[in-house]
Amino acid sequence: MLALALLGVVAAVCVSLGMWQLQRAAERDALHAAIERGRQQPAVVLSAASRPADLIAWRPATAQGRWSVEHTVLLENRNLKGRPGYWVATPLLLEPAGRHAVLVLRGWLPRDMAAAGATPAIPDNAAEGGMIQVQGELLSHVPRIFELWQWAGGRSGGLPAVVPLPNHVTPVVQNLQLAELAQATGLQFLPTVLAQTAESKPLAPAGAQLAAGPAQDRLDTSPPAHAPLQREWPGPSLDSDQNRGYALQWFSFAGIAGIAALFIVRSLLQKRRERHPL
Repeated sequence: MLALALLGVVAAVCVSLGMWQLQRAAERDALHAAIERGRQQPAVVLSAASRPADLIAWRPATAQGRWSVEHTVLLENRNLKGRPGYWVATPLLLEPAGRHAVLVLRGWLPRDMAAAGATPAIPDNAAEGGMIQVQGELLSHVPRIFELWQWAGGRSGGLPAVVPLPNHVTPVVQNLQLAELAQATGLQFLPTVLAQTAESKPLAPAGAQLAAGPAQDRLDTSPPAHAPLQREWPGPSLDSDQNRGYALQWFSFAGIAGIAALFIVRSLLQKRRERHPL
């Protein structure tokens, strides 16, 4: 009877794990569908007046503004092709004299393992001191990574209370929240993040424009300065078939436990017949 009870528990646990894997597969299918819907949307132009309903995750987007380089933050422990490095996150001011901005993940920089923990120099295009155009893909938030310090109940290096720092050192954090950055910088961020997918394009100064249109509507035809930032953003895992395979394994284990229980029941019935023959 004890063996039957244990096999019943094993079968119930395996069935529960199999159902959980099927749920994970459904979640990944739903995420894949959401990504496809977002990427099929027409590109949205970000501005201080952008509506939250238009800021659909994975939607193509463009924005014009000026980099607020003094508010740049580095996100550490972001690997690319097995190499450790940083993501460069810089606010793009959407209004020349305002405080409205969108946080842009500009790209990835490798970590110099021989630099004894020193942060890398962030490349700046010479032409990016003025108005630029940035294109990319919207994210609902800055992708997070697991922080080991959470297990110990401690706290990793968080964002300073005020950015920029007095010594002009670029803050380094593992995870970043828009609300936290807004409080530290005093900027008003759109409720979205722009993952940059191409080199930013400097806009021609007003004196170089023809009378046909405003300066911000015409792009400078000169090639942008080279920046070694790499832009291969990792996407979420969408392999739902893997979860279904795991579910099949758990259901198989539950079936094996059930078959074993049947053999035990059969053995008990045989012993009972032997003890109490007709």
